[in-house]
Order: sequence, then C-alpha cells, then structure tokens
Amino acid sequence: MAALSAWFWNERFWLPHNVTWADLADPAPGVEYPKAGHLFTALPVALGIFAVRIFFERFIASTCARSLHIQPDIGRRAQPNAVLEKVFTSITKNPDSRHLDGLSKQLDWEVRKVQRWFRHRRNQDKPSTHTKFCESMWRFTFYLCIFTYGFRFLWQSPWMWDTRRCWYGYPYQVMTPGLYHYYISELAFYWSLMFSQFTDIKRKDFLIMFIHHLATVGLISFSYVNNMARVGSLVLCVHDASDFLLEAAKLANYAKYQRLCDFLFIVFSVVFFITRLVIYPVWILNSTMFESWAIVGPFPSWWLFNFLLLVLQVLHVIWSYLIARIAVKAMLRGKVCNDVRSDIESSSEDEVDAPTEGHKASSHSTKTGENGTNGHCASIAKPRVQNHSSW
Repeated sequence: MAALSAWFWNERFWLPHNVTWADLADPAPGVEYPKAGHLFTALPVALGIFAVRIFFERFIASTCARSLHIQPDIGRRAQPNAVLEKVFTSITKNPDSRHLDGLSKQLDWEVRKVQRWFRHRRNQDKPSTHTKFCESMWRFTFYLCIFTYGFRFLWQSPWMWDTRRCWYGYPYQVMTPGLYHYYISELAFYWSLMFSQFTDIKRKDFLIMFIHHLATVGLISFSYVNNMARVGSLVLCVHDASDFLLEAAKLANYAKYQRLCDFLFIVFSVVFFITRLVIYPVWILNSTMFESWAIVGPFPSWWLFNFLLLVLQVLHVIWSYLIARIAVKAMLRGKVCNDVRSDIESSSEDEVDAPTEGHKASSHSTKTGENGTNGHCASIAKPRVQNHSSW
C-alpha cells in the first residue's frame, strides 16, 4: 500500500518542477494550502444536502406545487397478476404479438386486455408532474443559491478580473475560507446527486448520468488536490450560470405557464451559448493553456487538466447543437418548452391509457442526451447542461 500510495502521489506528476509535497506540508501560521484530506469533508456535507433535499421536496416544493394546482397523481394501477408481472420484470415491458398471443391463451384473456395490463403497468412507474416539479424546484433552488454565492465570492476575488492571478505564485496559493466553502459545497452537491440517483425518478440515462456525476467529482477533486482551485472556481461559476434557468423553464412548463416557459428556455439557450461557447474558451481555456504556460510552465498534471477541459469544450459544442435542435423543432411546433428531460429518459413509456386528474404530464419526444448542463446541460443531456455541470 505504501508503494501504491507513493506511485499515485508522485510529485513529478502532480506538482511543477522543483516543488515537493513537503514544501506544501508546513505553511506559515495562518496559511492553509489544499490537502487531499479536506475532500473527505464533502461526504458528510453531501448526506446533509440529501437530507435537506428530502425535507425541501416534501414540505416546501410540494406545497408550492399544490398552490399551482399540481396535485400528486394517483394513477390507475395494473391488476395484480404474478404471471404478467414476471414477464414484465424479467422478459419484456413491451411484448410483441407472439408474447401477447401466448399470454392471452395462458391466462384465458383477450389480447386487448393483456395489452391494457402492460400499458397500465408501464404507466404505473411513470413519474407524475408533481414529482417532477418538486425535483426541479430543488435543483433550481440549489443552482441559484450556489451560483449567487460563487458569483459574489468571485466578484471580490482578484483572479476574476485578471486570470493571470490564477497562476502567480502557483502552487503556493492560500486556500481562503470562501474558496474552500465554494469547492466543498459544489463537490458535496455532486456526491449527493450520485446518492439520490437511486431514489430519484428513474431515467433511461441513469448510467450515463452516474458516470457524468462521477467524472465531475473527479474533476473537482483533481483541481483541488493540485491547487488549481482558483481557475477551477471560474469553471464552476461559468457552468452554474445557465443551470438554474433550465430548471426555472421546466417549473414554468409543469405549472402550464407556456409563455413564461418559452421565454425562460430562450434565455437559458442564450446564456448557455455565451458561457459555454464564448466565455469558457476565450476566458478560461486561454488562461489554463497559454497564461499558465507562460507563468508556471507545463508539467504532467497540467497536461491532463487541460486535456480534460478540452474534452469538456467538445461536449459543450455537442450540447449546444442538441439545444439548438430542440429549440428549432419546438418553435416549428409552436412550443419551445416541454419537459426538456423528456419522457424518453424516464423509466416508463410514453403511452397513457387515460390522463388522470392532476397528471397531464407534457412530453418531449427528442432525447437530449445524458443531465448535465449542470450539465446539465446537465439536465438537458445535465447534457447537465446539467446538471446539470456542472463541469
């Protein structure tokens, strides 16, 4: 284990030339440099965020949904049947004509009745508008709060106005309380998203989103350990700028405020294009690739960091194309905004036998990729453009 640890924390990979871990281990009194152990703080914070989310969705978001006449759905449940349930869970959720004929004979049911059972069973798992509203309201609240905090913090930080300050004195840069809290909050949130994926609305992009959140956690942790947190904070803020707008558009859609939804989606698209296709490459990539080269010089983890940021830019281009395609198709139909994370991404199918009161969920037939704009877009694809992020 000692040999493995020594190999993983090799100074020649993580740090610039002529800098060792020992140089960063004992700073002057009152000075704190980032340490890998600090990242463990994010785990209990993530559990706390998860608990706050449960409380928020149950008592605050649910109340807001009811005030907008979005009621919890009590859908029609499929009649209990052990044979059909076994087929549904272990063989297929959409039986073909051969399966339907066989089940019809086995149960002495009409084929139409068997079809209806499977339709009800699929829709039984379909999330209600109320559930989706509560989930989106939580994401909107967090994204707005963390973006507001990050922007206010960076507004007072010198490296926001001169990105070369991200590299002056590197890696001997003090980890200030504000920067520490910003980083740990973002990291904890993405840990909480990984936890909550197992209790959230189940979508078909579950694995993709899980990998996305894992990669985001890895990027944030990587930039913290080698003390690239200053430029990392700029990356986080740029990605957070559009996430809350997407969630706001979804909330307006669930509440049936179509014009507001259309307006918010257009604003989201504009902000996304500006931040991801203009500000990110011109402001951030220019600093990480050229200013850092001139001030610090390249070293192995520098190459890896910039490679990952370039991969992220490629994803931005792909997500921007998907958003533009959605917007064009929606405008041709006369509506910009249905649920951007469409029912195609949900675990259920889009068939509805009869809409129930309080559950007239809008659906968008175009799959947008993996949530996370943040990035989510983490949420469009979280893209997050998600979420969602939101790296």
